[in-house]
Amino acid sequence: MPEAGPAAARPDHGSGTPGPPRSVVVVGAGIAGARTVLELRAQGFDGRVTLLGAEGVAPYDRPPLSKHLLDRPAPAWLADELGADALAAADDVRLAAPATSLAVDADGVRVGTAAGDVAADAVVVATGAAAVRPPGWGHAVTLHTAADAERLRAALGFPHGLAEPGGAAAGGPAAAGPGTGGPTAGGSATGGPDEGGADATAAGTATARRLVVVGAGWVGAEVATVAAAAGVDVTVVEAREAPLMTALGAEVGALTAPWFARAGVRLRTGVSVAAVEPGAVRLADGSVLPADVVLAAIGARPATAWLAGALPLEPDGSVAVDERHAPVGGSWRVRVVGDAARRRSARHGWVPGGHWDAALRGPAVAVAGLLGREAAESDLAPYVFSTQLGHELALYGLPGAADDVVLRGDPAGDDGWTALWFAPGRPEGTGTLTAVFAVDRPRDVGAARRLLAGAALPVLDRARAADPAVPLAKALAG
Repeated sequence: MPEAGPAAARPDHGSGTPGPPRSVVVVGAGIAGARTVLELRAQGFDGRVTLLGAEGVAPYDRPPLSKHLLDRPAPAWLADELGADALAAADDVRLAAPATSLAVDADGVRVGTAAGDVAADAVVVATGAAAVRPPGWGHAVTLHTAADAERLRAALGFPHGLAEPGGAAAGGPAAAGPGTGGPTAGGSATGGPDEGGADATAAGTATARRLVVVGAGWVGAEVATVAAAAGVDVTVVEAREAPLMTALGAEVGALTAPWFARAGVRLRTGVSVAAVEPGAVRLADGSVLPADVVLAAIGARPATAWLAGALPLEPDGSVAVDERHAPVGGSWRVRVVGDAARRRSARHGWVPGGHWDAALRGPAVAVAGLLGREAAESDLAPYVFSTQLGHELALYGLPGAADDVVLRGDPAGDDGWTALWFAPGRPEGTGTLTAVFAVDRPRDVGAARRLLAGAALPVLDRARAADPAVPLAKALAG
């Protein structure tokens, strides 16, 4: 990551720096892009707003694609979810105009599209991410867009969700006839083709009973949950030693492993996939898993290839941004929000994107910075939520690799539990809280939200924090 360099110059009347922009192009029509358009208007911007999308559909919410894959097949339109329509708030809307390039100079910005350049005073990059599918995995599907969800439902035998006559409500998956997989066109946030779509859908032309999910992260576990509940035979394969290791680490991630069997899902950990073949997944240990459908749920990569040469990209494709979402050391005319941003935080260090809450709330901070104002809440605590395998999960903060883990409650019990991470280096008996992972403990979720909203990380009394009978907010040291 880059060193913490100077923040980009902000518009400031009378200081010699440019005033607020009079035109803004927002690239990306997901939640980050829609929220940016709405925030521009909410914060008083009356200039021209152009919104560029890539999927050819109105903005929709992504979490229901996995959490409600089968019981809510129609897209959750953001105009309804947010109570405001970004399309109506923009002056120029082009939902099938993926960005191909960006140029920034002293006079403004130019976003390239197949139909020509779009010029403006400023740009907000909100192009999100694209699901990762390794080369040679053409027989696997991914899940990141509404079109992906439609293909996955059809492959599983539920082209219209659980309401399908003869579906799970009537005793099992329905046969997916030819053509029920929906569009096979591009699934990435920048509108490129979703490679392998035709091959991946072919398995769905017969009744599908066996699903292999590769990856035991948030999305993989959510899909496994709903598929198993609908009567699908589900196996999850995770190359690392425990589920959710990227987010939680091995110690806490391992505590979630027993959930899979209780939900009727087989879990294989510590073994990688050697090949995805028609009707099977071949593992590195030589074993073969029969599969009518294979879901690659091994993560997503920021959809930022179109920014090459215009902005510095991190190895994972993200853009390092300052506290106002401007590229570190870059032009005030550019802001990056949502999955594409890796944000500098005084409280948490470098915060990766990739989660819904950052895309929802980050645009308010970005727009305030673009317009030369102070945001009401600038240093947002990282937050992830999930419903999976019979549990409600919430993660606040950012665990460190060297942090100590303290458990609050019994993971083997029925009353829920919470994991707390403490940074090393505090006097014995106290600890600097860096993150909270709550399982079926809504009160701890609310307390974590308040504790991690201050200017600095809170210091807790470890013994009190570990006692589930003591309200977490009452565990502050001193």
